[in-house]
Amino acid sequence: MKYRTVAVTTAAALAATALLSGCGTDEGGDEPAASGPASLTYWAWAPGLDKVADIWNKGPGKEAGITVTVKKQASGDDLVTKIITAAKAHKAPDLVQAEYQALPTLVSNDVLADISKEASDAEGEFADGIWQQATLGSDALYALPQDSGPLMFYYRQDLFEQYGLKVPTTWDEFAGTARALKKKAPDKDLTTFSSNDSGLFAGLAQQAGAQWWTTGGDTWKVAIDDPATQKVADFWGGLVKEGAIDNQPMYTPAWNKALNTGKQVAWVSAVWAPGTLTTAAPDTKGKWAMAPLPQWTAGENVTGSWGGSSTAVTNDSEHKGAAAAFAKWLNTDPAALAALVKESGIYPAATAAQTGGALAKAPDYFSNQPAFYTEAAKIAQGTAPAAWGPNVNVAYSAFKDGFAAAAKNRSDFGAALTAMQAATVADLEKQGFGVSE
Repeated sequence: MKYRTVAVTTAAALAATALLSGCGTDEGGDEPAASGPASLTYWAWAPGLDKVADIWNKGPGKEAGITVTVKKQASGDDLVTKIITAAKAHKAPDLVQAEYQALPTLVSNDVLADISKEASDAEGEFADGIWQQATLGSDALYALPQDSGPLMFYYRQDLFEQYGLKVPTTWDEFAGTARALKKKAPDKDLTTFSSNDSGLFAGLAQQAGAQWWTTGGDTWKVAIDDPATQKVADFWGGLVKEGAIDNQPMYTPAWNKALNTGKQVAWVSAVWAPGTLTTAAPDTKGKWAMAPLPQWTAGENVTGSWGGSSTAVTNDSEHKGAAAAFAKWLNTDPAALAALVKESGIYPAATAAQTGGALAKAPDYFSNQPAFYTEAAKIAQGTAPAAWGPNVNVAYSAFKDGFAAAAKNRSDFGAALTAMQAATVADLEKQGFGVSE
């Protein structure tokens, strides 16, 4: 294995040294316990979080003298950029809603506090693979998991019956099902490979065992083109090349029409898919069913993630203990979790909240599958760990560029994966991070 290490020179890379050694920076003083009075600001994008915070403010927060004000923000890269800018000016809020994939970027920019002393006892509330995303595989804890997006297999139950198709339990069976459908109905596709959706591809790679970013010593190791991801890329690239599945991107009018008319009869997606299907394919309500994601090894229960976020405390907060107490309450308290489901429409990361209560009833779109959330909870327990790095945005951009051309031309996906690896490594080195390959 060839190693390339460059000097750690940038401010961001200096902060990453703390991340790589498993301990976060924690500037400034803080109260030793979650005591008030404290007035906290929480930057978040999920809808209805202000209503959830009101439950805290009128209950446990009032008793402790801790008030939380939610300030609605844009999501994704926009919020990451805004919070980093605010942190550099030492004006970051007390709390921030952060996607799991953004945590390494925020930690390497010295934005987030290590709250392991205040909240590590909540570990048992979450699946191992979800908790690992909040710790970044270290002894530190940079956030409390809030929601998750375990991958599943969705299919048109009526069309599977019509064409005599078997619900695949392995990826080999998935490929066989795609080919069988093409023979019986050439105008239909089992599904499509979408070059617009790097998050889905990342989740599929996670299921196969990929670890795209890992740390060792004072360097990052990038392994986007590892054997696990190569296997996933070759599998999907092979199906596209032979025409067994479609090669068009998702979330377009054409894709919506394909779902709504039955041209596409299945979809690999996450637990939040019912909401998308309600809009994209309204005429097929009650005709879909959900099953576990096909496995690479028969009989296993492993899935990847597509999406999900956490609640983090910033280093700028003058009340880190109080902020950590709210984050813990928000993501583990039964009343808070029920409100998150009702008001924010999330799928909670806390395992105790994934069935019963607000999720006792199946999504209206899947009223034909009453045990929807019971089955989803079993699938979520097998969530594989994800290994994110400080430049996910660069990797995702390279994926979209390279895989878009490969999918359109029905050419080898391997070259696109190699280019994705190279672009990610080059960007880390440009930023001044230590990199090993």
